[in-house]
Amino acid sequence: MAKKTAPTYWIYGTHACMAALRNEQRIIRRVCVTQASYTEYADMLHGMACEVMDANRIARVLTADAVHQGIALEVVPLEQPDLEEILEMEQPILVLDHVTDPHNVGAILRSAAAFDVAAVIVHDRHAPKESGVMAKSASGALELIPLISVVNLAQAMDEMKQYGYWCIGLDGYAEQSIADEKFIRKTALILGAEGKGMRRLTTERCDRLVKLPISEQMESLNVSNAAAIALYAMARHI
Repeated sequence: MAKKTAPTYWIYGTHACMAALRNEQRIIRRVCVTQASYTEYADMLHGMACEVMDANRIARVLTADAVHQGIALEVVPLEQPDLEEILEMEQPILVLDHVTDPHNVGAILRSAAAFDVAAVIVHDRHAPKESGVMAKSASGALELIPLISVVNLAQAMDEMKQYGYWCIGLDGYAEQSIADEKFIRKTALILGAEGKGMRRLTTERCDRLVKLPISEQMESLNVSNAAAIALYAMARHI
């Protein structure tokens, strides 16, 4: 029986591609560059088989809305550590409950990297897979922060608790402001989808619910913006 080939996708844009090239764990199948980019990134591309082509040819390889900035990489999705490995690090983690937009997940990964989060945990059937859109939005953070899929978020939260983690859920209807929460390093910050928020079983597993103190003029924030603010608030106390 023939060995199955690992699935691939395209990463594009300067920041995403440079981060992928620096990541020793990233398997790269193809490199497409313009002559200008090949010259500019010669040190990074040294020893790699590059396909030098004009910008229009690169664009035809990608989706119509992809802004490639003269470089694109066909890559294999990263192998991710087990949840237990992350929990043993005893660093803050982020849990996303049914956040399905790859732009949002990418932006959240970027904030997670900025505030030293150990990993982002998602549901395996209700979260986007690695993609060029996610990598572009993450601006290099996809190579830095493990994106770990689990079959059951509620069970994963139970496991976090067994490792001494405190599960804090972000909920616009919570009584307590996030500004009053005393965070510890072993905190799992839980965010739900825009509008719907966290699902019932996820909410029930939270040790505490907190809200962002925003103006009554707005019902909520984009989930990636809420994540950035919440991570900043958490980082101030750790």
